[in-house]
Amino acid sequence: MTLDRTQVKIPASVKEDDRAAESADALAPALDVPEPAQAQNPTPEPAPAAHRRWVMAAAVAAVVLIGLNLRAGIVSAAALFHDLQQLLGYGPLVAALLPTVPVLCFAVAGAATAWLSSRMGLERAIALALALLAAGLGLRGIESVGLLLAGTVVSMSGLAVCNVAMPTFIRKYFAHRPSTMTGAYTISMSVGATVAAAVSVPLAMQLDSPLLGLAAWALLAVVGLAVFLPMTFGGRRQLAPGTRAHLSPWPLLRTRKGLLLTGLFTIQALLVYTVMGWFPYILISRGMAPAAAGQTLALVQVVSIPAVVLLLAMAARPGLLRPAFMLTCAASLAGYLALLVLPAELVVVTAVLIGLGFGVFPLLMLVISRAGSDAVETTALSTLAQAVGYLFAALGPFGLGLLHDALADWTVPLVLLVAGAVLQLLLAHGVSSLVREGRK
Repeated sequence: MTLDRTQVKIPASVKEDDRAAESADALAPALDVPEPAQAQNPTPEPAPAAHRRWVMAAAVAAVVLIGLNLRAGIVSAAALFHDLQQLLGYGPLVAALLPTVPVLCFAVAGAATAWLSSRMGLERAIALALALLAAGLGLRGIESVGLLLAGTVVSMSGLAVCNVAMPTFIRKYFAHRPSTMTGAYTISMSVGATVAAAVSVPLAMQLDSPLLGLAAWALLAVVGLAVFLPMTFGGRRQLAPGTRAHLSPWPLLRTRKGLLLTGLFTIQALLVYTVMGWFPYILISRGMAPAAAGQTLALVQVVSIPAVVLLLAMAARPGLLRPAFMLTCAASLAGYLALLVLPAELVVVTAVLIGLGFGVFPLLMLVISRAGSDAVETTALSTLAQAVGYLFAALGPFGLGLLHDALADWTVPLVLLVAGAVLQLLLAHGVSSLVREGRK
């Protein structure tokens, strides 16, 4: 005798169990967690909602800690360049190369991020990058010009991978609130840079060595790695059907979107890293004490924190992305003009304007995180903009350092920065036009 399924009454509790199992199966791919192993007597699984909250909390902590690390290793060195040169006795070529190495590493190592993420998985690639950052910063504590350069290359290569991977990480875990998490990320960067700029010189004095003052920042990278490591366990690299495993970024350079994003990233990186590399040195050359020069650079970073909050709040509203871009780019232009013409007594005005001008970066990261049709294209666009952008941006700190050494004056280098700020304004107008067209 065969039973008709329609004649069998299934208890409500069994139906509810089936629906709960289906919900758990549907949630696992979204969280990128491993499927539970089949067992004869399975142990109770954590509630999906509780697991999702854990994943989100870990992702938020990762965004904040990675952000804290991304500029601390760079800015901490800027305030110590004068002392490092006196201690190690290197010449003008190495002096110009040191603030340039980070930007070159961002170009070269950043270009490999898309490939690395496709092979290792996004989370494992970020964990490897944090390990490189900690190891490289530690190397800089050894008294050797060669190890100072080598440690800078290793640590900045780790930063490069994090730089490129973060827009994709934010898109993956926070697709419902990219503006909020981009803000948290960039504010964390500014906080890390502020603290590094303010305490680098006092810390080096306390440790009685500028090299140990640099190496101490490896501890922050170790903390970031320790917190992030659990996110790398059990993650699966299988892709959903129809999802691309990898997209080459280079063909995107032939598109208007790729050109505008790369162009704007290039010029803003050139301006920002020239300031972070040489701003304290410029002030010291005008008679300011090294500690005060570092604190002035810290002021630049402090101002950038409320600026980021304001600009991202504007960008989240329809039609206000362009005004946000124009506001921060105009402040940047005014800041470089002030650095050129204002006396040293008014350096606070210069610092405030340049700090407002640092808002171009978070706005551009927000645009990139939204620009791709999927996470793979977002990674490709981020790789393109940062690899090409940082390669050409390296001309800023390196070229301006050599130009100052040749002319024994900062006037011509600062005029070039003003011209760069004008170009940044024009490119930001083009990027905001691109976004407005995409909304139509």
